[in-house]
Amino acid sequence: MNDKQVAGVGFDVDHTLVIDNKLERIAMLRMLQTIEDDGGAPCRNLLEESRRIDELLACQRAGDFSIDEAVDRFVSERGIAPDARYVERFKTIALDMVEQVVVPLPGARDALRELQRCGMRVAVLSNGWNPLQIAKARRAGFDGPVIASADIGVQKPDPRAFDALVETLGTLPGQTCYVGDGPSIDVAGAAKAGLQTVWIDADELPYPAGVAPPDYRVECLSDLPALLNGANLAME
Repeated sequence: MNDKQVAGVGFDVDHTLVIDNKLERIAMLRMLQTIEDDGGAPCRNLLEESRRIDELLACQRAGDFSIDEAVDRFVSERGIAPDARYVERFKTIALDMVEQVVVPLPGARDALRELQRCGMRVAVLSNGWNPLQIAKARRAGFDGPVIASADIGVQKPDPRAFDALVETLGTLPGQTCYVGDGPSIDVAGAAKAGLQTVWIDADELPYPAGVAPPDYRVECLSDLPALLNGANLAME
């Protein structure tokens, strides 16, 4: 096999395999009544609450702190002492919502099935926490390994996150392709780790200047198997 042929494929989750429709924000908002019942400050403005939640979740996804810390901060800002039961409550709410809220992207199920049928090894690498990322991947019809940043202690675009993906797949970096929607986090991060890259451009947006370009670009996941198989044939 040519050392650049694709033997394994890694996927991002959100906006690549599924749309989660702000599931974690909704779960946090649903915590407000519990917090108020426990003596915390009542909610006065849902828009402001949503903005603050988005700030906390953005910091968590950027690796500034864990999802547990995000919940602790959210609770303490409302006058309640952080407690593990609030974290568990948040996670339970989020997981219970997956079936109703998370929607697979068009072509995701068929693409995953076809890649595996062609003998490619497939795994998911996502900035987030398990078991939530596993549940999202299952909604897209994927039942293989799901690596969450919280499990490995590093976040994309850190090359060590992609090293964990390659190790899980049992492939070489140059024979591994990473598929994601984020130019900086997914494409540039994977390229720095020596992986081939596919940018999912479902919204047909211009690629940002100054960011390492992808090896391939697709607008729909249904185009992915033929693209990767065609690339393999071209390198034989």
